[in-house]
Amino acid sequence: MKPQLAIALALLGLGGSWLGAQGQKVVAIHAGQLFDGKSDRLLSNQVIVIQGDRIAEVGPAGSVKIPAGAQEIDLGSGTVLPGLIEGHNHMFKVGDHPGADSDASVPAVIEPGTPFSAPYATLLAAKNAKLDLESGFTTARDLSSGSTADVDLRNAINEGLVPGPRMRVATEGMRGSIAGPRYFHLVDSPWEGRKQVRIQLKNGADFIKIYAAGIRANPDIGYGAPTMTLEEQQAIVDEAHRQGVRVACTAHAGVAVRQSIEAGCDSLELVTDIDAESIRKVVEKGTYMTFGLTITKLQAMKQNFPMAEMSKASFQRALKAGVKIAFSVNATGAHGKQVGPYHGEEGVEFALMVEYGMTPLQAIRSATSVGAENIGWKDRVGSIEKGKFADFVGVSGDPSKDVTELERVKFVMKGGQVVRNDLKGSGANLSRK
Repeated sequence: MKPQLAIALALLGLGGSWLGAQGQKVVAIHAGQLFDGKSDRLLSNQVIVIQGDRIAEVGPAGSVKIPAGAQEIDLGSGTVLPGLIEGHNHMFKVGDHPGADSDASVPAVIEPGTPFSAPYATLLAAKNAKLDLESGFTTARDLSSGSTADVDLRNAINEGLVPGPRMRVATEGMRGSIAGPRYFHLVDSPWEGRKQVRIQLKNGADFIKIYAAGIRANPDIGYGAPTMTLEEQQAIVDEAHRQGVRVACTAHAGVAVRQSIEAGCDSLELVTDIDAESIRKVVEKGTYMTFGLTITKLQAMKQNFPMAEMSKASFQRALKAGVKIAFSVNATGAHGKQVGPYHGEEGVEFALMVEYGMTPLQAIRSATSVGAENIGWKDRVGSIEKGKFADFVGVSGDPSKDVTELERVKFVMKGGQVVRNDLKGSGANLSRK
């Protein structure tokens, strides 16, 4: 190494011996226990070698060679897991806000009449992203902000301007009736649906969101009345698939669920009530499902509507049938009149998934390897494997026995960079060179 370069690196606090063959920083994590995101058990005494933002090697401590001079982070007896994936997120769902009217709890990007500006809502969304990242969710799929502001937030995170998870975004989203939220684009024909797919992809969307049904019941159809015709929904899905992107359909129940399955949606979002025949078709097609059990339970308590019982029964029916269930919370952004869970507190969902019948590791897989498949990123995130992003969380206990450990994440790394490390100084974590 040239003397000038060595001096420059020393001034930057890097040190020449920390750099890999491609000039990237090398870090080694020592984990007392490790869950790789795929297996049925925890592995003991593991080492993860990171080069730059990727995993270079992982395996038992005795078999992994740590490059000389690598930065070493010892997490003692703690458990390391892949970074968690939130499958149904709304960064711009800001909730109640000081100065807002008492009933103003809407995504504030374009909804008319909100008491604060879209730029201010974007700042609140950036705060939500930071809270999610610090709580261990290193990847999030945002199911529509009502504009292209989610694209800007995604890009700002990718460029390192603000902290947050890796994001998959839907931009505006689509609905098919005036009953849906106004911040989704109104589609009134199959050709309009195809046009909007192209527009949203041009505007930066990573996938397409359809608001197929709300939680309000139609007196003639019942709970789960669809917002659009089957032909409209089929056209949207077909066009998206032609463009090589996935489609997420919020379809709470009934006709909307059945129609979304027939239309070919890749995931059914926030399912509340689904019958056995529909579940059979979901398994047959390989469709993913998300539930949002905690928020449904809280909404049911507030609205005196039996959504929680429906949701629990549907979840258990889907679990028994082998449906691919991805982790989902649908968090809101601020403590106030709107029910939680809130950004930064999504980990509470794991406990309810286990209470309703999953094993702790099944629940964790829903937010790791299964979650990565659901968003089309199984080659990047969701498991601790060579070549994938170095995204990890660490807890002090054993989440395979007590899944609530994931409500108390102590260590977060994204892309090889430590986001937080609350184990430092506890005797369980010693950073050494």
